[in-house]
Amino acid sequence: MKAPVLCTWEGWSDQLIGLLGKAAADSNGSTPFKAMLGWKGMVVWDETTDAVDLLRAYLEKVAQESCGQCTPCREGTQRLVAIMDRICAGDGQMGDLDEIRRVAVFISDSARCDVGRCLARPTLEIMDRYADQFVATIHEKRQVAKQVYEAAVTAPCISACPSNVDIPGYVEGIRMGNFDQALACVRKDCPMPGTIGRVCVRPCEANCRRGRLDEPIAIRALKRFLADNEMRTGAPSLQQPPAEYKAERVAIVGAGPAGLSCAYYLGTMGYHTTIFEAQETAGGMATYGIPSYRLPRDIMDYEVADVERLGAEIRYGVNVGEDITIEALAKEGYRSVFLAVGAPESSKMRCEGEDAGYECFMTGIHFLAEVSRGRCPVEGKKLVVVGGGNVAMDCVRSALRVGFTDVNLLYRRTEAEMPADPQEIEEAKEEGVKFHYLVAPVSIKHTDGKVSGLECQRMELGEPDASGRRRPVPVEGSNFVIDCDAIIPAVGQICVVDCVLPEEDSLTRWKTLIVDQMTFQSRTPSVFGGGDCITGPATLIAALAAGKKAARHIAQYIEQGQCQATLSEVLQTLVNGGGVFEPDEDFVFDGITHRADPAVLPPETRINDFSEVEGGLSLSQAVKEAERCLRCYRIAVALK
Repeated sequence: MKAPVLCTWEGWSDQLIGLLGKAAADSNGSTPFKAMLGWKGMVVWDETTDAVDLLRAYLEKVAQESCGQCTPCREGTQRLVAIMDRICAGDGQMGDLDEIRRVAVFISDSARCDVGRCLARPTLEIMDRYADQFVATIHEKRQVAKQVYEAAVTAPCISACPSNVDIPGYVEGIRMGNFDQALACVRKDCPMPGTIGRVCVRPCEANCRRGRLDEPIAIRALKRFLADNEMRTGAPSLQQPPAEYKAERVAIVGAGPAGLSCAYYLGTMGYHTTIFEAQETAGGMATYGIPSYRLPRDIMDYEVADVERLGAEIRYGVNVGEDITIEALAKEGYRSVFLAVGAPESSKMRCEGEDAGYECFMTGIHFLAEVSRGRCPVEGKKLVVVGGGNVAMDCVRSALRVGFTDVNLLYRRTEAEMPADPQEIEEAKEEGVKFHYLVAPVSIKHTDGKVSGLECQRMELGEPDASGRRRPVPVEGSNFVIDCDAIIPAVGQICVVDCVLPEEDSLTRWKTLIVDQMTFQSRTPSVFGGGDCITGPATLIAALAAGKKAARHIAQYIEQGQCQATLSEVLQTLVNGGGVFEPDEDFVFDGITHRADPAVLPPETRINDFSEVEGGLSLSQAVKEAERCLRCYRIAVALK
């Protein structure tokens, strides 16, 4: 993509422009867009761009997105569109330009939400930059032809969500009491709202502008409210199976979040899918890695059944790579294969004795999988868990529930660097887990082949490493031993795509599948991949997003014989990278409110079993919380 001839968009990244240009340029290397106008200004690549038509397209999109609940935006945007239509028809008057400015400023000063509040800046920007063109169009009574545009609607919360869920949209549905429509809004981009409504790491809340004023909207809890309400009332989903399915079938390897998501969205497009799952139950790490006190099994069962309702068949106990090959799937008539095998193996601690097979030494992934099956795979009273992520938190909290009374967590950095969800850390502390920071394992101690202790070394923080976190540096002469009955390392996960697709040129050196980052197509055209097997261990919402996006391109591949990123996807990526959330913005709102936090079981009660710790919001709480949303929509249009 060539450099823009004009760019007034604050924070616009030349690196982003170049990256997207490489991914999305057409065969002759031209830019996919000629110009873009949005809430933070404009970017122009083609000098022949008609600024008058560009503004008309932008104002049309704003008017379409206006919810109509406040008069300035409802009436004002329609007035602006009417003026622009008149100018583009060759019937404009010079006074129209002043009126556009006046109405745009009035809307931005008085509108309830950011659909209107963000309107004036780009409107005045383009009219100032291209004043001569606007004046000439009116003087010459030039008729301006309507051109073709792509439009993107985002928000700080939407852009932070890997699946770009329309969060203000479904929150507004809750506020208005339209729960079925709100849940349908969620499912357009997130097929498992009951699951995500419980265990998402909430990047959206970290980017919620309400948090600049008081506290972020309880976005995750509101999503759970909608899912729980449907289950409680038995209301039918608005997403019904297609009346007719296509002849082509798709094979999916892995019934984890990415695979289930891909099957769900392919089902909505009329494709039957077969999911091959090695385990006895669907859900992947969401089932075998997240304890039921965070994600009850009936929630996962309900959402898996919804995927099956839309046309998916799940075959359990089938290990692709051993029981059947990808080549064999093609011979059976599957037009495409989606790999969603996750990252089910554990990383090494690089600790002496971890490969010796000592009794009561077990990886965190294995420990959680056994606990999910109702078994206690290690025994004793004192446990040491090594790690600082959510898997480590799940291990220590589960250990208390299976009978360990002295549970210790070792982390080689400080709490500030821990990647685990802060809520999980806090609840683990409340339950009595002992945290030991700046400590690294050195050697496993044993007695007659059974774990008896862990030799450790104290650390101090040095310079930042590639992750941006300060590197832990050993402190000489600081070794000590923690006596314990069992040790569980939870320091990372490893992908196993090579067991399914062994071709080395299809994999990175980390054994993840190489795919196009926008289409999810691998170097084998009929094979796609998504989730942890292409990124390494990541979030559940990222896996769902990958399944959704891959489904679109699998359908594109089946129907067109090839696939490439659509202009809509390119524009969405552009605006997401254009600085949607501004953590240092000057906030103009007033009126402090308090976030609705769901009730949780007291620590002394919840450690006795695996009952769900966090409750849901009541109807009145959900509606009141939804009222706190500022509807921070951001709109951009791009000329094709």
